[in-house]
Amino acid sequence: QEHYGGLEGLTIAWIGDGNNVLQSIMTSAAKLGMHLRIATPRGFEPDLGITKMAEQNSKEYGTKLLLTTDPLEAADSANVLVTDTWISMGQEAEKKERLKAFQGYQITMQTAKSAASNWTFLHCLPRKPEEVDDEVFYSPRSLVFQEAENRKWTI
Repeated sequence: QEHYGGLEGLTIAWIGDGNNVLQSIMTSAAKLGMHLRIATPRGFEPDLGITKMAEQNSKEYGTKLLLTTDPLEAADSANVLVTDTWISMGQEAEKKERLKAFQGYQITMQTAKSAASNWTFLHCLPRKPEEVDDEVFYSPRSLVFQEAENRKWTI
């Protein structure tokens, strides 16, 4: 909102794990007028109950919701590219399996080529290079440090 001047009509592309951060976005995006495009590997989708709620909210608020396994499809025309850790606390034993499942999900400038011309990048930190490459993470398009500061004020 701070960067774009408002949220209504923006498209968020989530590329990564169907975790709690995504599920929070799913419960609120449509209510804020945002379209949501989600790419997760098979077996790492968000909770089915949250997905059904997001589908209902999308219908009610007139927004679009897409769930896919293709990161480039999710990124298509998106204003905001978002990812999060692929290996959360308590999942360390699954690291090898998860890294294999998430191959092709790293956000790169190639991913961003299909995004909207005004695309930005968010990540709630800490970030691992396999999730987003340095070129995107340290680019002027990255708002991760502003995001971290804003989160600080909500804690």
